[in-house]
Amino acid sequence: MLDAMARKTADDDPLAPVTLAVGQEELLLDRAVQEVVAAARAADSDTDVRDLTPEQVQPGTLAELTSPSLFAERKVVVVRNAQDLSADTVKDVKAYLAAPAEEITLVLLHAGGAKGKGLLDAARKAGAREVACPKMTKPADRLAFVRAEFRTAGRSATPEACQALVDAIGSDLRELASAVAQLAADVEGTIDEAVVGRYYTGRAEASSFTVADRAVEGRAAEALEALRWSLATGVAPVLITSALAQGVRAIGKLSSARGGRPADLARELGMPPWKIDRVRQQMRGWTPDGVAVALRAVAEADAGVKGGGDDPEYALEKAVVTIARAARSRGRAQ
Repeated sequence: MLDAMARKTADDDPLAPVTLAVGQEELLLDRAVQEVVAAARAADSDTDVRDLTPEQVQPGTLAELTSPSLFAERKVVVVRNAQDLSADTVKDVKAYLAAPAEEITLVLLHAGGAKGKGLLDAARKAGAREVACPKMTKPADRLAFVRAEFRTAGRSATPEACQALVDAIGSDLRELASAVAQLAADVEGTIDEAVVGRYYTGRAEASSFTVADRAVEGRAAEALEALRWSLATGVAPVLITSALAQGVRAIGKLSSARGGRPADLARELGMPPWKIDRVRQQMRGWTPDGVAVALRAVAEADAGVKGGGDDPEYALEKAVVTIARAARSRGRAQ
């Protein structure tokens, strides 16, 4: 079910010929796609899904993908970052909007800014179903998001618990959604502030983020020592993978951001200014390839921790070592 925070038009049929997901919040954009795909596969389990970047959609591509099939198969065609499509491809999409094909659902993901506004306007004029997926820059919006996540999970959480979770996790919606899912899976009854405190603040928060900080700084021995202490004192492995993910993503976000004052970057990236300064210090040895390697390591560790492997501790140790090595990739490349 799509989160209530992603506002939708009145005609809310996920199998509408065209769905337009507008905004820059990646979690909500992904959920908009997932909802359409789930509805299509509920109608036809053999639904063909094509998930495309702008570079993969050339003039003629859309016509080829949406041409009638002998088997009349249902198909979902997803075009990400539609604002970046070439002018000739935009002409194809506009022509398609005027006469959508049967059994085809087109999903356009658009950032919503001035770039590519002609396509955005055309889709709206054609009556596309629209899902709003805005960045949640205000604490009140993130608090409402957490409340909605608990409701969607069918769980009761006190207002104090929701606020404590936002305070502990910060502005990353994926991390907030993951934290809600973890609490909903682990805790019986009403989730209160004390439960959130045990999971996400105090010793657990400090120790898991210490592991992440030492790893992204390339200090493998210290990171492993902090990891073993955290596990020995009962910190949940999922909190450590979450902290590692946040640390690496912060490196990636800041390394690809435009230069500027910490306050400006904080608004752009959704981080507090003090964290911008810390991440700037941590990112000195990183390269884009190093970030990619570290993100894969975190994903593998997350799978190992959540049941994909036999030894969660080994999965975490492997990830920490890989991340620490990636943090020194610039020095090795020179």
